[in-house]
Amino acid sequence: MSKNLQNKVALITGSGRGIGKALALKFAKEGAKVVINDLDPASAEDVIAEIKAMGGDVIAHIGSVTADNFAEEFVAAAIEAFGTPDILVNNAGYTWDSMLTKASDEQFDAMYDIHLKAPFKLNRAFVKAVSPVAKSEAEAGEEVFRKIINVSSIAGEYGNVGQVNYSSMKAALGGMTKTLSKELGRLKINVNSVAFGFIETRLTQATDEKKTIVVDGKEVSIGIPKKVHENFARAVPVGRSGTPEEAANGIYLFCTPESNYISGQTVVVGGGLRM
Repeated sequence: MSKNLQNKVALITGSGRGIGKALALKFAKEGAKVVINDLDPASAEDVIAEIKAMGGDVIAHIGSVTADNFAEEFVAAAIEAFGTPDILVNNAGYTWDSMLTKASDEQFDAMYDIHLKAPFKLNRAFVKAVSPVAKSEAEAGEEVFRKIINVSSIAGEYGNVGQVNYSSMKAALGGMTKTLSKELGRLKINVNSVAFGFIETRLTQATDEKKTIVVDGKEVSIGIPKKVHENFARAVPVGRSGTPEEAANGIYLFCTPESNYISGQTVVVGGGLRM
């Protein structure tokens, strides 16, 4: 059976768990050589083990996407292991919610760093690396498409109470996506965005206990109270929250050859939910 991504080199940030992990596994099943990333080495090793068990090619680049020189080092690691990259998915992220009058500058800056500045730097590093190859392909009369997918949220499309920082960055990411689709079309790089709705991850897990994670030295709350979680799920037109695998499938669609003439678009993967 043919594989849609045979020998494609795919970079995915935040792929040690959740949607990123599901996407890494999906890409590997479709024949891609995968470069994963996470803050947690143990999580990354688990994904590596699963992909290698299915006979796939994979390496990990551990670190924060907000760190200096991360973008260049991530792309360089991919090139050293597998050659010129074909796919970049800007997936890493988290939320740090607060109502406007209680929101701190630190919260706003943190969301800017991970949801807007990091994708900007990663997109730039990716394009600088593939441009010479893409130009050579064009001169030879070859048409080889590559893909950038910026992961967004319905909060960026419609807004969401308590997420002025997060929704602002995701809305701006839409502008980046549209602009880059125009700049990079001549290089045959499709740039699209996937805006997720209510997807089951550790950030949205149903819990009445206080749970936190540490990101770049900051302790951030995760999870949603069970009653609120139930209400969110009922609000989804299809009647439930989405799985990480369903979310990953939305990204995968933009990476297939069938999407080669689609660029500058944002598709909401949310079961029909509009906040």
